[in-house]
Amino acid sequence: MRDFLPERMLLRQWVIGELRTVFESFGFEPLDTPAVEYAETLKGKYGEEADKLIYEFEDRGDRRVGLRYDLTVPLARVAATYPDLPKPFKRYQIAPVWRAERPQKGRYREFWQCDVDTVGSTSPLADAELVMVVTSVLDRLGFANYTVRINNRKILGALAEGLGVRGEAALALFRSLDKLDKIGAAGVRAELVQRGLSEATADRLFELVETSGSNEETLAGLRRRFQDAPRAIEGVAELEAIAAALGASGVGADRYRIDLSMIRGLDYYTGPIFETVVDEPKIGSISGGGRYDNLIGMFGRDLPATGVSLGFERVVDVMEELGLAPEHLARTVTQVLVTVFGPDTEAASLGIAAELRRAGVRTEVALTGDRIGKQLQYASRRRIPTVVIVGPDEVSRGVALVKDMATGEQRTVARPDLAGTLCKHYGSIT
Repeated sequence: MRDFLPERMLLRQWVIGELRTVFESFGFEPLDTPAVEYAETLKGKYGEEADKLIYEFEDRGDRRVGLRYDLTVPLARVAATYPDLPKPFKRYQIAPVWRAERPQKGRYREFWQCDVDTVGSTSPLADAELVMVVTSVLDRLGFANYTVRINNRKILGALAEGLGVRGEAALALFRSLDKLDKIGAAGVRAELVQRGLSEATADRLFELVETSGSNEETLAGLRRRFQDAPRAIEGVAELEAIAAALGASGVGADRYRIDLSMIRGLDYYTGPIFETVVDEPKIGSISGGGRYDNLIGMFGRDLPATGVSLGFERVVDVMEELGLAPEHLARTVTQVLVTVFGPDTEAASLGIAAELRRAGVRTEVALTGDRIGKQLQYASRRRIPTVVIVGPDEVSRGVALVKDMATGEQRTVARPDLAGTLCKHYGSIT
């Protein structure tokens, strides 16, 4: 759990604004849910290992409650609670979640998730749209080298059945495979054997999830392999529909990969699943999600649903490491500092500042009472780009000095023209 000083917060707020723009361009609307839920709402939805990471406690009303672990389960509760929501219900939520993790790079105890979900549609187009959202966001933020990995739990289920693994044992198998990037193939093999799988079966599993070739070749191979497994063929058809929709929408085949080794460890997934990784830096997945058609039914009302979550912290970490943050974010939010020479000119300075704010220019007034040199140093340290100097001489002449802090250039501007001049330079924030 971390503090964020203004320089970091400027980048975070900008990224959130870009995310909202993309989410709303696809027709997703904002939703918010409580940070605290009843423990029974949260537990038993993610899997036994994830349940251990829930911050659970007893409140002063002797109720068992917990901090939300993700934004998906609260959405499922909302969808079941409000049956009159129009379907499909398309929502986005950008909010913090909490997990009792062991902190490391890209993994924190308090972090923000940025979710988009569609409730009430079984169409693979709803799943494909989530991949489009992810690629649109990453392209907009300047990411160049990333891959969306796509798989389907129906196909994985058929693989597990072919190995004689079913039910809860299959879910445990998926949880172990999901650790492939964290503990490596040897670590996963050891864990699978510990769970009761023979070494030969574990080796066979790794052979089955190995994929190579183009997306088209992989899908064709899966259709041949599972021609006698109706459930798996249903999953293959869903992946084919997603690939067709992505192609029709202009998402290049180089942006995504059909990958049977990508698992997504949470228990509630039922169909297509997605995960996005960047080539550099090696930070793990920066988005993940999939279809969870049975989750809402746990709250008393069956509804199909699909969603994806962008790992906000990792996105910001990658942007900082790769230098993707826009240059203007290196400056303060303030566009103009109005100096104060002393009590005799204070009213003029305050009047100018108020006029500039009404015009939409972000303006602050020097508050220190220091000499002009100190006020200019303050503006330089804060990276305020423009200083308006209003001394006794300027007040008597009805003008102001406008100083560009980057070049040192000064020019005299008549008071009636000051707001228009600076507003034209910076634009309006209103």
